[in-house]
Amino acid sequence: MASQKILAQKTETVNEIIDKIKGSESVIIFTYQGLTVDDISDLRKKLRDANGTVKVYKNTLVKRAMDELNYNVDEFLEGPNAMLFGKDLLEPIKVLADFQKDHSMLDIRVGVISGDIASLDVIKEYASIPSRDGLLTMFAAGLMQYAKEFAIGVNLYAEGLESK
Repeated sequence: MASQKILAQKTETVNEIIDKIKGSESVIIFTYQGLTVDDISDLRKKLRDANGTVKVYKNTLVKRAMDELNYNVDEFLEGPNAMLFGKDLLEPIKVLADFQKDHSMLDIRVGVISGDIASLDVIKEYASIPSRDGLLTMFAAGLMQYAKEFAIGVNLYAEGLESK
């Protein structure tokens, strides 16, 4: 039988997982088997720059936390898994997806995005969205088009008045 101290540590870890999930916009469960220590360190550094962290927990403790939050991810909790916790919605997902392109051993399994379970297809869609800066640039370029057309129209109108 487990001692009270061990049970308290496990309960504390489950509560930590729950708090991290609640405090994150994106949570991704992925396998990391086959990656070297340098690869994992590189991933952690890239994610730190994107407001994300990677933690490895026992699957049984993750299952308890997910069950407490009413998320059913039992089928994905086999083998060595890691969890990505992202404060931002898109950037950590994009970093993980880009890292996966170079490291085929990394396998994204499932996620919780903005409080909802997200399948691999949904995660890939999020990863394909341009970054916030890219979206703002596209928005500004769209606005510039209207300003340009307005300026051309005003110029043509002014030239029409001058020719009369």
